[in-house]
Amino acid sequence: MSTPSETYIENRARIQPDMTNNYDTAHGGVVMKLMDEVGAMSAMRFAGETCVTARVEGLDFSRPIPRGDIAVVEAWAYRAGRSSIGVRIVVDREDPRTGQRERTCESCFVFVAVDEDGSPVSVPELTAPTDRDRELRESGRAADTNE
Repeated sequence: MSTPSETYIENRARIQPDMTNNYDTAHGGVVMKLMDEVGAMSAMRFAGETCVTARVEGLDFSRPIPRGDIAVVEAWAYRAGRSSIGVRIVVDREDPRTGQRERTCESCFVFVAVDEDGSPVSVPELTAPTDRDRELRESGRAADTNE
């Protein structure tokens, strides 16, 4: 898949007691794990190969996710290098009773496509033929501190 919209993935996880810290909110490491997993799925969908995490851009937690709320993780590829894929990842907290959402954190991750031996392999070109593709690509680029 070679467009941002084809790599777009949205996943949800309800924050359970074993996922929380002593403030009864999602532990930061749990949120990062969710981001890494969904981001890798997006990168693999783009590359058609196994992808591993190479870098995480700045990650600021602006709001907590309380126990019982839902973490909504969205990810999409916005940049492709020779073997690397830039993936934009955003996380919202969602109230399961009302559906009300608010942004909790966001980042850009870089994944590298690898073969069975763990060696980098090339990835396809990223194209943006539709307005939605261009919107996703530009959203990622705007947040990327290395662009």
